[in-house]
Amino acid sequence: MRTIGLLGGMSWESTAIYYRRLNELVRDRLGGLHSADLLLRSFDFQPIADAQGADDWAGLTAMMIAAAQKLEAGGAEAVLIGSNTMHRMADEVAAAISVPLLHIGDATAAAIKAAGSRKPLLLGTRFTMEGDFYRGRLRDKHGLDMLLPDAGQRVEVNRVIYDELCRGVIDAGSRTVYLDIVEAAKAAGADGVIFGCTEVGLLIGGIDLGVPSFDTAELHCAAAVDFMLG
Repeated sequence: MRTIGLLGGMSWESTAIYYRRLNELVRDRLGGLHSADLLLRSFDFQPIADAQGADDWAGLTAMMIAAAQKLEAGGAEAVLIGSNTMHRMADEVAAAISVPLLHIGDATAAAIKAAGSRKPLLLGTRFTMEGDFYRGRLRDKHGLDMLLPDAGQRVEVNRVIYDELCRGVIDAGSRTVYLDIVEAAKAAGADGVIFGCTEVGLLIGGIDLGVPSFDTAELHCAAAVDFMLG
């Protein structure tokens, strides 16, 4: 089994999902008492969120590179970034280490293509929805297009992530807001929903949305276990 290095704590609510699912998937594949061979670097998320809000992406990139290099030095044979937003510096991190960085967008794109979705809705932080680092990768590398919520909806999607989901708050009213956004997108032609923040599945995971849903945390974990056991 190969060792995976996980950069997490962004937020720890979804990192807990990563830890559980990586171990469950290895157990399911190998049986017995098997579990995942992992190294975890979990950050204090408040300074990261503050730096995101201040657009200090250079400082965050340096932090992520240093952490990934430490994971590699500790024996990691591949690195995961357990956050869609923090894939903004994925290319720089990948260039600074000699082991693979398993990109969350690639795992998600494979599932979208397998489901035959042509124009899924993207739900995530404002950085993921409005920046090009994520949508651009799926477009340029995988030939995928996607729909976004409108400007007001994006504000609300982002607020729920930072003010609620990253704090462990699951609110029924916010679930209704998200589901209404999904319905509006379906009416505009969306044929799938990308949970483009690793916490979104905490709110609307397991709900029949009437179109395929793509839980990026789950898909990322599955790709990691394929690498671990491949």
